Amino acid sequence: MSEVILEASDEAAIPVRALTEADAAGVLEAASPLARGAARLADFKGKAGQAVSVLGADGATAEVLFGLGDAPDAMTFRALPARLSPGVYKIAAAPAGLSPDQIALAFALGSYKFDRYKAHGAEKPKLLAEGCDVAEVRHLAHACALARDMVNTPANDLGPRQVETIAREIAEQYGAEIAVVTGDALLEANYPAIHAVGRAAVPERAPRMIEISWGQAGAPLVAIVGKGVVFDTGGLDIKPSGGMRLMKKDMGGAAHALALARMVMAAGLPVRLAVLAPTVENAISGDAMRPGDVLASRKGISIEVGNTDAEGRLILADALTRAAELEPVLTLDFATLTGAARIALGPQLPPFYTDDDELAGQIEAHARAASDPLWRMPLWKGYVDALDSDVAQIKNDPDGWAQAGSVTAALFLQRFAPAGPWAHFDIFAWNPRNRPGWPSGAEAQVIRGLYGLIRERFK
Repeated sequence: MSEVILEASDEAAIPVRALTEADAAGVLEAASPLARGAARLADFKGKAGQAVSVLGADGATAEVLFGLGDAPDAMTFRALPARLSPGVYKIAAAPAGLSPDQIALAFALGSYKFDRYKAHGAEKPKLLAEGCDVAEVRHLAHACALARDMVNTPANDLGPRQVETIAREIAEQYGAEIAVVTGDALLEANYPAIHAVGRAAVPERAPRMIEISWGQAGAPLVAIVGKGVVFDTGGLDIKPSGGMRLMKKDMGGAAHALALARMVMAAGLPVRLAVLAPTVENAISGDAMRPGDVLASRKGISIEVGNTDAEGRLILADALTRAAELEPVLTLDFATLTGAARIALGPQLPPFYTDDDELAGQIEAHARAASDPLWRMPLWKGYVDALDSDVAQIKNDPDGWAQAGSVTAALFLQRFAPAGPWAHFDIFAWNPRNRPGWPSGAEAQVIRGLYGLIRERFK
Protein backbone atom coordinates (compact mmCIF):
# COMPACT_ATOMS: atom_id res chain seq x y z
CA MET A 1 0.00 0.00 0.00
CA SER A 2 1.17 3.57 -0.57
CA GLU A 3 2.42 5.36 2.54
CA VAL A 4 -0.16 7.75 3.94
CA ILE A 5 1.53 8.12 7.33
CA LEU A 6 4.52 10.45 7.14
CA GLU A 7 7.42 10.98 9.53
CA ALA A 8 8.33 14.30 7.90
CA SER A 9 7.08 16.52 5.10
CA ASP A 10 8.51 19.33 2.99
CA GLU A 11 4.94 20.50 2.48
CA ALA A 12 3.30 22.55 5.20
CA ALA A 13 0.77 20.39 7.03
CA ILE A 14 -2.82 21.60 7.37
CA PRO A 15 -3.94 21.41 11.01
CA VAL A 16 -6.91 19.26 12.00
CA ARG A 17 -8.77 20.09 15.20
CA ALA A 18 -10.70 17.11 16.54
CA LEU A 19 -13.67 18.12 18.71
CA THR A 20 -16.24 16.27 20.76
CA GLU A 21 -19.88 17.29 20.65
CA ALA A 22 -19.53 18.63 24.18
CA ASP A 23 -16.57 20.84 23.26
CA ALA A 24 -17.61 21.96 19.79
CA ALA A 25 -19.85 24.87 20.74
CA GLY A 26 -17.33 26.40 23.14
CA VAL A 27 -14.40 26.01 20.76
CA LEU A 28 -16.34 27.55 17.87
CA GLU A 29 -17.47 30.48 19.99
CA ALA A 30 -13.82 31.40 20.51
CA ALA A 31 -12.78 30.59 16.93
CA SER A 32 -12.22 32.97 14.05
CA PRO A 33 -15.20 34.36 12.12
CA LEU A 34 -14.16 32.24 9.12
CA ALA A 35 -14.20 29.06 11.23
CA ARG A 36 -17.56 29.92 12.79
CA GLY A 37 -19.03 30.66 9.40
CA ALA A 38 -17.77 27.45 7.84
CA ALA A 39 -19.06 25.41 10.77
CA ARG A 40 -22.46 27.12 10.60
CA LEU A 41 -22.79 26.49 6.84
CA ALA A 42 -21.87 22.80 7.31
CA ASP A 43 -24.05 22.48 10.44
CA PHE A 44 -20.96 21.20 12.24
CA LYS A 45 -21.84 20.01 15.74
CA GLY A 46 -18.87 17.75 16.46
CA LYS A 47 -20.81 14.60 15.61
CA ALA A 48 -18.68 11.53 14.91
CA GLY A 49 -17.19 11.72 11.41
CA GLN A 50 -18.34 15.27 10.66
CA ALA A 51 -15.69 17.41 9.01
CA VAL A 52 -15.52 20.94 7.65
CA SER A 53 -12.68 22.72 5.90
CA VAL A 54 -12.04 26.29 6.97
CA LEU A 55 -10.64 28.45 4.19
CA GLY A 56 -8.10 31.15 4.77
CA ALA A 57 -8.00 34.60 3.22
CA ASP A 58 -6.15 33.16 0.22
CA GLY A 59 -8.95 30.66 -0.46
CA ALA A 60 -6.83 27.65 0.52
CA THR A 61 -7.74 25.32 3.38
CA ALA A 62 -6.35 26.81 6.58
CA GLU A 63 -7.60 24.15 8.98
CA VAL A 64 -10.08 21.28 9.28
CA LEU A 65 -12.57 20.73 12.06
CA PHE A 66 -13.35 17.06 12.71
CA GLY A 67 -16.06 15.65 14.94
CA LEU A 68 -15.54 12.80 17.42
CA GLY A 69 -19.07 12.49 18.76
CA ASP A 70 -19.93 12.16 22.43
CA ALA A 71 -17.48 9.37 23.28
CA PRO A 72 -14.02 10.01 21.81
CA ASP A 73 -12.51 6.95 20.16
CA ALA A 74 -9.32 7.01 18.11
CA MET A 75 -10.90 4.74 15.49
CA THR A 76 -13.31 7.56 14.60
CA PHE A 77 -10.33 9.00 12.70
CA ARG A 78 -10.87 6.23 10.13
CA ALA A 79 -13.54 8.49 8.66
CA LEU A 80 -11.18 11.46 8.29
CA PRO A 81 -9.34 10.61 5.02
CA ALA A 82 -12.63 10.36 3.11
CA ARG A 83 -13.45 13.92 4.20
CA LEU A 84 -10.18 15.45 3.05
CA SER A 85 -8.84 16.64 -0.27
CA PRO A 86 -5.30 15.56 -1.24
CA GLY A 87 -2.60 17.20 0.83
CA VAL A 88 -0.63 16.78 4.04
CA TYR A 89 -2.40 17.15 7.37
CA LYS A 90 -1.52 16.93 11.05
CA ILE A 91 -3.60 16.53 14.18
CA ALA A 92 -3.25 19.91 15.88
CA ALA A 93 -5.73 19.26 18.68
CA ALA A 94 -7.47 16.18 20.06
CA PRO A 95 -8.98 15.20 23.41
CA ALA A 96 -6.55 14.01 26.06
CA GLY A 97 -6.27 10.25 26.33
CA LEU A 98 -6.38 9.47 22.61
CA SER A 99 -3.18 7.73 21.56
CA PRO A 100 -1.30 9.40 18.67
CA ASP A 101 -0.35 5.92 17.45
CA GLN A 102 -4.00 4.82 17.42
CA ILE A 103 -5.07 8.00 15.64
CA ALA A 104 -2.43 7.49 12.96
CA LEU A 105 -3.36 3.82 12.58
CA ALA A 106 -7.03 4.73 12.24
CA PHE A 107 -6.14 7.25 9.53
CA ALA A 108 -4.16 4.56 7.68
CA LEU A 109 -6.98 2.01 7.98
CA GLY A 110 -9.48 4.58 6.74
CA SER A 111 -7.29 5.33 3.71
CA TYR A 112 -7.53 1.75 2.43
CA LYS A 113 -9.05 1.21 -1.00
CA PHE A 114 -9.22 -1.97 -3.05
CA ASP A 115 -8.62 -0.72 -6.58
CA ARG A 116 -6.86 -3.68 -8.19
CA TYR A 117 -9.43 -3.84 -10.99
CA LYS A 118 -10.08 -0.10 -11.36
CA ALA A 119 -8.10 2.89 -12.50
CA HIS A 120 -6.30 4.29 -9.49
CA GLY A 121 -8.07 7.31 -8.06
CA ALA A 122 -6.77 10.69 -6.99
CA GLU A 123 -3.82 11.04 -4.69
CA LYS A 124 -4.72 10.23 -1.10
CA PRO A 125 -4.47 12.70 1.74
CA LYS A 126 -1.53 12.04 4.05
CA LEU A 127 -1.02 12.47 7.76
CA LEU A 128 2.13 13.91 9.30
CA ALA A 129 2.16 11.71 12.39
CA GLU A 130 3.82 13.70 15.12
CA GLY A 131 4.64 12.00 18.40
CA CYS A 132 3.97 8.44 17.28
CA ASP A 133 5.89 5.32 16.30
CA VAL A 134 5.49 5.58 12.54
CA ALA A 135 7.23 2.25 11.83
CA GLU A 136 4.85 0.42 14.18
CA VAL A 137 1.80 2.12 12.70
CA ARG A 138 2.89 1.25 9.18
CA HIS A 139 3.51 -2.41 9.84
CA LEU A 140 0.13 -2.81 11.54
CA ALA A 141 -1.61 -0.97 8.69
CA HIS A 142 0.22 -3.00 6.04
CA ALA A 143 -0.75 -6.26 7.72
CA CYS A 144 -4.42 -5.24 7.89
CA ALA A 145 -4.27 -4.18 4.23
CA LEU A 146 -2.82 -7.59 3.35
CA ALA A 147 -5.75 -9.36 4.99
CA ARG A 148 -8.25 -7.04 3.30
CA ASP A 149 -6.61 -7.40 -0.12
CA MET A 150 -6.70 -11.19 0.17
CA VAL A 151 -10.35 -11.25 1.21
CA ASN A 152 -11.35 -8.75 -1.49
CA THR A 153 -9.58 -10.59 -4.31
CA PRO A 154 -11.93 -12.86 -6.29
CA ALA A 155 -11.31 -16.59 -6.29
CA ASN A 156 -10.23 -16.71 -9.93
CA ASP A 157 -7.18 -14.66 -8.92
CA LEU A 158 -6.70 -16.03 -5.39
CA GLY A 159 -6.66 -19.80 -5.33
CA PRO A 160 -4.71 -22.13 -3.04
CA ARG A 161 -1.53 -21.59 -5.04
CA GLN A 162 -1.75 -17.80 -4.62
CA VAL A 163 -2.33 -18.13 -0.85
CA GLU A 164 0.80 -20.28 -0.75
CA THR A 165 2.73 -17.66 -2.73
CA ILE A 166 1.73 -14.93 -0.26
CA ALA A 167 2.75 -17.15 2.66
CA ARG A 168 6.11 -17.82 1.00
CA GLU A 169 6.69 -14.09 0.45
CA ILE A 170 6.01 -13.37 4.13
CA ALA A 171 8.30 -16.20 5.21
CA GLU A 172 11.09 -14.98 2.96
CA GLN A 173 10.70 -11.37 4.10
CA TYR A 174 11.06 -12.25 7.78
CA GLY A 175 13.47 -15.17 7.61
CA ALA A 176 10.92 -17.85 8.47
CA GLU A 177 10.79 -21.45 7.32
CA ILE A 178 7.84 -22.71 5.31
CA ALA A 179 6.62 -26.19 4.45
CA VAL A 180 3.73 -26.93 2.10
CA VAL A 181 2.06 -30.30 1.54
CA THR A 182 -0.07 -30.42 -1.62
CA GLY A 183 -2.62 -32.69 -3.27
CA ASP A 184 -2.44 -36.44 -2.67
CA ALA A 185 0.69 -35.94 -0.57
CA LEU A 186 -1.72 -34.76 2.13
CA LEU A 187 -2.78 -38.37 2.59
CA GLU A 188 0.80 -39.54 3.04
CA ALA A 189 1.43 -36.70 5.49
CA ASN A 190 -1.74 -37.59 7.45
CA TYR A 191 -3.96 -34.65 6.64
CA PRO A 192 -6.95 -36.72 5.43
CA ALA A 193 -9.71 -34.23 6.25
CA ILE A 194 -7.97 -31.39 4.39
CA HIS A 195 -7.55 -33.69 1.40
CA ALA A 196 -11.19 -34.81 1.48
CA VAL A 197 -12.53 -31.26 1.45
CA GLY A 198 -10.24 -30.03 -1.33
CA ARG A 199 -9.83 -33.04 -3.59
CA ALA A 200 -12.72 -32.10 -5.91
CA ALA A 201 -10.90 -29.02 -7.18
CA VAL A 202 -8.94 -29.07 -10.43
CA PRO A 203 -5.24 -29.98 -10.06
CA GLU A 204 -4.11 -26.37 -10.43
CA ARG A 205 -6.17 -25.57 -7.33
CA ALA A 206 -5.23 -28.63 -5.32
CA PRO A 207 -5.63 -28.53 -1.52
CA ARG A 208 -2.59 -27.85 0.60
CA MET A 209 -1.40 -27.49 4.16
CA ILE A 210 0.79 -24.42 4.66
CA GLU A 211 3.00 -24.22 7.74
CA ILE A 212 5.30 -21.31 8.60
CA SER A 213 7.82 -21.56 11.45
CA TRP A 214 9.48 -18.41 12.82
CA GLY A 215 11.41 -17.29 15.89
CA GLN A 216 14.32 -18.21 18.10
CA ALA A 217 14.64 -21.65 19.67
CA GLY A 218 13.58 -21.64 23.30
CA ALA A 219 11.06 -18.82 22.94
CA PRO A 220 7.42 -19.59 23.82
CA LEU A 221 5.51 -21.03 20.88
CA VAL A 222 2.30 -19.37 19.68
CA ALA A 223 0.20 -21.29 17.15
CA ILE A 224 -1.90 -19.21 14.74
CA VAL A 225 -4.37 -21.22 12.65
CA GLY A 226 -6.58 -19.92 9.84
CA LYS A 227 -9.27 -21.45 7.65
CA GLY A 228 -8.32 -21.04 4.00
CA VAL A 229 -11.33 -21.97 1.86
CA VAL A 230 -10.64 -19.86 -1.23
CA PHE A 231 -14.16 -20.45 -2.51
CA ASP A 232 -17.04 -22.35 -0.98
CA THR A 233 -19.72 -23.70 -3.28
CA GLY A 234 -21.12 -25.66 -0.36
CA GLY A 235 -20.03 -28.84 -2.10
CA LEU A 236 -22.76 -31.30 -3.03
CA ASP A 237 -24.94 -29.57 -0.43
CA ILE A 238 -24.65 -26.63 -2.78
CA LYS A 239 -25.33 -23.11 -1.62
CA PRO A 240 -27.98 -21.00 -3.37
CA SER A 241 -26.56 -18.22 -5.54
CA GLY A 242 -27.15 -15.59 -2.86
CA GLY A 243 -25.26 -17.63 -0.30
CA MET A 244 -22.39 -18.22 -2.70
CA ARG A 245 -21.96 -14.62 -3.79
CA LEU A 246 -19.43 -13.60 -1.14
CA MET A 247 -17.69 -16.94 -0.74
CA LYS A 248 -14.45 -15.53 -2.13
CA LYS A 249 -14.03 -14.32 1.47
CA ASP A 250 -14.16 -17.80 2.99
CA MET A 251 -10.37 -17.80 3.21
CA GLY A 252 -10.59 -14.85 5.60
CA GLY A 253 -9.31 -16.98 8.46
CA ALA A 254 -6.08 -17.77 6.63
CA ALA A 255 -5.75 -14.11 5.60
CA HIS A 256 -6.10 -13.01 9.22
CA ALA A 257 -3.65 -15.66 10.42
CA LEU A 258 -1.02 -14.50 7.93
CA ALA A 259 -1.68 -10.85 8.77
CA LEU A 260 -1.34 -11.37 12.52
CA ALA A 261 1.83 -13.39 11.95
CA ARG A 262 3.19 -10.56 9.81
CA MET A 263 2.54 -8.09 12.64
CA VAL A 264 4.40 -10.27 15.13
CA MET A 265 7.33 -10.91 12.79
CA ALA A 266 7.66 -7.27 11.77
CA ALA A 267 7.81 -6.25 15.43
CA GLY A 268 10.32 -8.99 16.24
CA LEU A 269 8.34 -10.08 19.30
CA PRO A 270 10.13 -12.61 21.55
CA VAL A 271 8.04 -15.63 20.57
CA ARG A 272 8.14 -18.52 18.16
CA LEU A 273 5.30 -18.78 15.67
CA ALA A 274 3.68 -21.75 14.03
CA VAL A 275 1.32 -20.42 11.36
CA LEU A 276 -0.97 -23.12 10.00
CA ALA A 277 -3.20 -22.40 7.00
CA PRO A 278 -5.11 -25.36 5.56
CA THR A 279 -6.08 -24.08 2.12
CA VAL A 280 -8.66 -25.63 -0.20
CA GLU A 281 -11.43 -24.96 -2.64
CA ASN A 282 -14.73 -26.62 -1.71
CA ALA A 283 -15.59 -27.52 -5.28
CA ILE A 284 -18.02 -29.92 -6.92
CA SER A 285 -16.92 -32.81 -9.12
CA GLY A 286 -17.20 -36.56 -9.29
CA ASP A 287 -14.60 -36.79 -6.54
CA ALA A 288 -16.36 -34.45 -4.12
CA MET A 289 -17.06 -35.68 -0.60
CA ARG A 290 -20.67 -36.70 -0.10
CA PRO A 291 -23.22 -36.29 2.68
CA GLY A 292 -22.96 -39.44 4.75
CA ASP A 293 -19.26 -40.02 4.06
CA VAL A 294 -17.11 -40.85 7.07
CA LEU A 295 -13.72 -39.13 7.01
CA ALA A 296 -10.53 -39.91 8.83
CA SER A 297 -8.79 -37.09 10.64
CA ARG A 298 -5.21 -36.46 11.71
CA LYS A 299 -6.20 -36.99 15.35
CA GLY A 300 -7.67 -40.40 14.56
CA ILE A 301 -11.22 -39.28 15.27
CA SER A 302 -13.69 -40.41 12.61
CA ILE A 303 -16.01 -37.68 11.32
CA GLU A 304 -19.37 -38.21 9.66
CA VAL A 305 -20.09 -35.61 6.98
CA GLY A 306 -23.68 -34.61 7.59
CA ASN A 307 -23.34 -31.49 5.44
CA THR A 308 -20.62 -30.78 2.89
CA ASP A 309 -21.17 -27.05 3.49
CA ALA A 310 -19.73 -27.40 7.01
CA GLU A 311 -16.28 -27.93 5.53
CA GLY A 312 -14.26 -25.27 7.35
CA ARG A 313 -14.29 -27.14 10.64
CA LEU A 314 -13.06 -30.26 8.84
CA ILE A 315 -9.86 -28.67 7.57
CA LEU A 316 -9.35 -26.87 10.88
CA ALA A 317 -9.61 -30.23 12.68
CA ASP A 318 -6.45 -31.46 10.97
CA ALA A 319 -4.68 -28.10 11.38
CA LEU A 320 -5.51 -27.84 15.09
CA THR A 321 -4.30 -31.39 15.61
CA ARG A 322 -1.02 -30.44 13.97
CA ALA A 323 -0.83 -27.40 16.25
CA ALA A 324 -1.32 -29.66 19.29
CA GLU A 325 1.66 -31.77 18.22
CA LEU A 326 3.85 -28.67 18.49
CA GLU A 327 2.78 -28.06 22.12
CA PRO A 328 2.12 -24.30 21.90
CA VAL A 329 1.65 -22.15 24.98
CA LEU A 330 -1.13 -20.25 23.17
CA THR A 331 -3.31 -21.16 20.19
CA LEU A 332 -5.48 -18.72 18.25
CA ASP A 333 -7.64 -19.84 15.35
CA PHE A 334 -9.59 -17.74 12.87
CA ALA A 335 -12.38 -18.76 10.55
CA THR A 336 -15.27 -17.28 8.61
CA LEU A 337 -17.09 -20.26 9.99
CA THR A 338 -20.81 -19.79 10.58
CA GLY A 339 -23.75 -17.69 9.52
CA ALA A 340 -25.07 -18.29 13.03
CA ALA A 341 -22.39 -15.95 14.38
CA ARG A 342 -23.79 -13.14 12.23
CA ILE A 343 -27.34 -13.90 13.35
CA ALA A 344 -26.22 -13.70 16.96
CA LEU A 345 -23.97 -10.64 16.83
CA GLY A 346 -24.11 -9.11 13.35
CA PRO A 347 -21.23 -8.27 11.03
CA GLN A 348 -19.30 -5.84 13.26
CA LEU A 349 -18.95 -7.92 16.43
CA PRO A 350 -17.15 -11.26 15.97
CA PRO A 351 -17.68 -13.85 18.70
CA PHE A 352 -14.82 -15.70 20.31
CA TYR A 353 -14.72 -18.84 22.38
CA THR A 354 -12.39 -20.07 25.09
CA ASP A 355 -12.66 -21.97 28.37
CA ASP A 356 -9.72 -19.99 29.77
CA ASP A 357 -11.18 -17.10 31.79
CA GLU A 358 -7.79 -15.42 32.25
CA LEU A 359 -7.12 -15.52 28.51
CA ALA A 360 -10.64 -14.27 27.78
CA GLY A 361 -10.11 -11.28 30.06
CA GLN A 362 -6.81 -10.44 28.39
CA ILE A 363 -8.36 -10.73 24.93
CA GLU A 364 -11.23 -8.42 25.91
CA ALA A 365 -8.91 -5.86 27.52
CA HIS A 366 -6.62 -5.64 24.51
CA ALA A 367 -9.58 -5.53 22.12
CA ARG A 368 -10.96 -2.53 24.02
CA ALA A 369 -7.57 -0.83 24.04
CA ALA A 370 -7.27 -1.25 20.28
CA SER A 371 -10.95 -0.42 19.56
CA ASP A 372 -11.08 -3.81 17.84
CA PRO A 373 -14.50 -5.13 18.88
CA LEU A 374 -15.35 -8.74 19.71
CA TRP A 375 -17.59 -10.58 22.17
CA ARG A 376 -17.06 -13.71 24.23
CA MET A 377 -19.58 -16.49 23.67
CA PRO A 378 -19.96 -19.63 25.80
CA LEU A 379 -18.59 -23.08 25.00
CA TRP A 380 -21.84 -24.46 26.38
CA LYS A 381 -21.27 -28.12 27.15
CA GLY A 382 -24.99 -28.84 27.08
CA TYR A 383 -24.76 -28.83 23.28
CA VAL A 384 -21.87 -31.31 22.94
CA ASP A 385 -24.29 -34.22 22.47
CA ALA A 386 -25.62 -32.54 19.32
CA LEU A 387 -22.35 -33.58 17.63
CA ASP A 388 -22.84 -37.28 18.37
CA SER A 389 -22.91 -39.51 15.29
CA ASP A 390 -24.53 -42.92 14.92
CA VAL A 391 -21.75 -44.19 12.64
CA ALA A 392 -18.64 -42.18 13.58
CA GLN A 393 -17.09 -40.55 16.63
CA ILE A 394 -18.34 -37.08 15.74
CA LYS A 395 -20.28 -35.36 12.97
CA ASN A 396 -19.79 -32.00 11.37
CA ASP A 397 -23.44 -30.89 11.37
CA PRO A 398 -25.02 -30.70 14.82
CA ASP A 399 -28.54 -31.88 15.57
CA GLY A 400 -31.11 -29.17 15.00
CA TRP A 401 -32.30 -29.14 18.60
CA ALA A 402 -29.08 -27.39 19.68
CA GLN A 403 -29.77 -24.44 17.30
CA ALA A 404 -26.67 -22.44 18.40
CA GLY A 405 -24.63 -23.03 15.25
CA SER A 406 -21.62 -20.91 16.15
CA VAL A 407 -21.39 -22.50 19.60
CA THR A 408 -21.58 -26.05 18.27
CA ALA A 409 -18.97 -25.26 15.62
CA ALA A 410 -16.64 -24.07 18.38
CA LEU A 411 -17.36 -27.20 20.41
CA PHE A 412 -16.43 -29.30 17.36
CA LEU A 413 -13.09 -27.46 17.05
CA GLN A 414 -12.40 -27.79 20.77
CA ARG A 415 -12.34 -31.56 20.29
CA PHE A 416 -9.19 -31.12 18.17
CA ALA A 417 -7.60 -28.03 19.75
CA PRO A 418 -4.32 -28.14 21.66
CA ALA A 419 -4.35 -28.42 25.42
CA GLY A 420 -3.81 -25.18 27.27
CA PRO A 421 -4.86 -21.66 26.33
CA TRP A 422 -6.86 -21.71 23.08
CA ALA A 423 -9.33 -19.25 21.57
CA HIS A 424 -11.45 -19.53 18.45
CA PHE A 425 -12.63 -16.45 16.53
CA ASP A 426 -15.67 -16.78 14.25
CA ILE A 427 -15.01 -13.69 12.12
CA PHE A 428 -17.01 -12.18 9.27
CA ALA A 429 -14.12 -10.27 7.62
CA TRP A 430 -16.52 -8.05 5.70
CA ASN A 431 -18.25 -4.68 5.83
CA PRO A 432 -21.71 -5.08 4.27
CA ARG A 433 -22.45 -1.34 4.62
CA ASN A 434 -20.42 1.39 2.95
CA ARG A 435 -19.48 4.32 5.20
CA PRO A 436 -16.51 6.70 5.37
CA GLY A 437 -13.48 4.83 6.71
CA TRP A 438 -15.25 1.50 6.50
CA PRO A 439 -15.84 0.86 2.77
CA SER A 440 -18.03 -2.06 1.79
CA GLY A 441 -15.83 -5.09 1.31
CA ALA A 442 -13.14 -6.80 3.32
CA GLU A 443 -12.44 -5.84 6.91
CA ALA A 444 -9.62 -6.92 9.24
CA GLN A 445 -11.15 -7.98 12.54
CA VAL A 446 -9.74 -8.84 15.99
CA ILE A 447 -6.06 -9.08 14.97
CA ARG A 448 -5.05 -5.61 16.18
CA GLY A 449 -6.20 -6.46 19.67
CA LEU A 450 -4.59 -9.89 19.54
CA TYR A 451 -1.30 -8.38 18.44
CA GLY A 452 -1.43 -6.25 21.59
CA LEU A 453 -2.21 -9.37 23.62
CA ILE A 454 0.80 -11.27 22.26
CA ARG A 455 3.08 -8.29 22.72
CA GLU A 456 2.02 -7.86 26.36
CA ARG A 457 1.75 -11.55 27.30
CA PHE A 458 5.24 -12.46 26.07
CA LYS A 459 7.23 -9.25 26.67
